[in-house]
Amino acid sequence: MSTTATATSPGTSTPARPRAINLSRTIATAARVLGQLRHDPRTIALLLLIPCLMLLLLRYVFDGSPRTFDSIGASLLGIFPLITMFLVTSIATLRERTSGTLERLLAMPLGKGDLIAGYALAFGALAIVQSALATGLAVWFLGLDVTGSPWLLLLVALLDALLGTALGLFVSAFAASEFQAVQFMPAVIFPQLLLCGLFTPRSNMHPVLETISDVLPMSYAVDGMNEVLKHTDMTATFVRDALIVAACALLVLTLGAATLRRRTA
Repeated sequence: MSTTATATSPGTSTPARPRAINLSRTIATAARVLGQLRHDPRTIALLLLIPCLMLLLLRYVFDGSPRTFDSIGASLLGIFPLITMFLVTSIATLRERTSGTLERLLAMPLGKGDLIAGYALAFGALAIVQSALATGLAVWFLGLDVTGSPWLLLLVALLDALLGTALGLFVSAFAASEFQAVQFMPAVIFPQLLLCGLFTPRSNMHPVLETISDVLPMSYAVDGMNEVLKHTDMTATFVRDALIVAACALLVLTLGAATLRRRTA
């Protein structure tokens, strides 16, 4: 039996797609993304400064009630980075799709995992800086009073930022324009914001809403921040919440890799 029935003509064969994530290709992709962002100071400012400005504004909104800032500031320390990373990542990735950059990259011997991991690594590096700035500002300059270690706050803020990055990469596949990417925010972020326990304990919600909140990652981000707010040591509940947020980010990144495909034949 012939084994060449599906062979392509000379010059038209497609190289085999790499299946395993390659570290050098991933780092090269991340370096390219960071290089592009370096020439976009407005995006850098949005990523690094907006969460800090929001925390600063929040502190002085509750200037007459510092305890209120202490009770919700830790939660918002995780929510603000998630929102900004979601916005910037979804728009930046969509820009790559619509400009044809992803199309050209997918035509190269570059795996989908390399692309997603490279984008995640690049935005993850920015997330580290963003989370460190916001946490340092809240704890050491705005006087956020937490019982636990500020390093645990930083950990949850970083995981939230990475979750926002993963969600942004994922939803960019379903938008045809930057305006549509922004429109996903009410669908993806706002329900989580309302149900995460920021405004009222989740146990006080309608049972149906409480059940829905139990499967939303932002709920565990807020719970993790509250654990640091109330306990001096790392608790089992904190570890569970942090692992759930990290697992959700990894799951969404995997789904994001599945959405990467060429738009043309």
